[in-house]
Amino acid sequence: MNSLDPLRRLAVEQARDRALVIGVVVSLAWLALVGLFALFGPEAEGQGAAGGLAWLVGVLLPLALIWLAVWSARSLLILRQEAEELRAMLARIQDQGLTPQPEPAPVAEPRPAAPALAPAARRSPVPPAPRPAADARQATLELDSPAEAELTATELFYALNFPDGPEDREAIRCLRLALADPGMARLIRAAQDVVTLLAGQGVYMDELAMPQTDPALWRRFAEGARGEAVAALAVIRDEAALASAGSMLRGDEVFRDVAHHFLRHFDGLLSRKAQDSDPQLLAALAETRSGRAFTLLAQVTGMLGGTAAEVEGTDPAGAR
Repeated sequence: MNSLDPLRRLAVEQARDRALVIGVVVSLAWLALVGLFALFGPEAEGQGAAGGLAWLVGVLLPLALIWLAVWSARSLLILRQEAEELRAMLARIQDQGLTPQPEPAPVAEPRPAAPALAPAARRSPVPPAPRPAADARQATLELDSPAEAELTATELFYALNFPDGPEDREAIRCLRLALADPGMARLIRAAQDVVTLLAGQGVYMDELAMPQTDPALWRRFAEGARGEAVAALAVIRDEAALASAGSMLRGDEVFRDVAHHFLRHFDGLLSRKAQDSDPQLLAALAETRSGRAFTLLAQVTGMLGGTAAEVEGTDPAGAR
């Protein structure tokens, strides 16, 4: 079964085909108009090379604009399809049950970021113990940080980096393990929402350059340091991405609420891992798609020094 309903996938493909057909029709109509003008329009004698070049530009520029619009429309449809596939995949994994089902261990190809993690022995996932039912009014406050799922460093990395697609079985297995814990599930859902909303504005985590940072600085950040003390962690230099994130935080109330929710939970994860993990793990988690989103928002809100975005409810001193 595909990530999306076959009818919806077919509708997306048909929409992309319609955009292509519209581009062809409009291009032919424009060329027909140019031909009519050339046949019946006033003759320009002695226009020279400059006149001929201007005529050529006048013919080709609208065609370029037409196909730029077609390409943009098709790319937007692809983006929406990928976002829906990711949402459907996460929803399907969670609907299958929080307790992970045993699978044959696939032979995964090595990934660039995974070797940076300290090797850890794989252990069988242990389902969390049943929790006593809590008053619904207190549950909404989320004052306590639930115990995280028992994941190895590599499993945690893959879960926060999200699967690359339905065939990324190892990442899906790790994601299912993380979703077995309510606290990690909240973090992953918030991270997925932030990444999807940013992608809708053309900010893609895979395109953000993340130079290596000092793991000791991430430990200091996890222990509560903020501002100029950890300014060296503000390594994202993509001005367009920073400007887009700042604009969304200022002008989009929904995104602002989701971003604050995500910052709080990811900051809590770093704090817990700083107590019993090597600082290298913290630096590796910052390189995941979730970690890149956290770094981007932490820069914009001033948590990593610099000037914080003028965002209602943002506390540059920390997300806790």
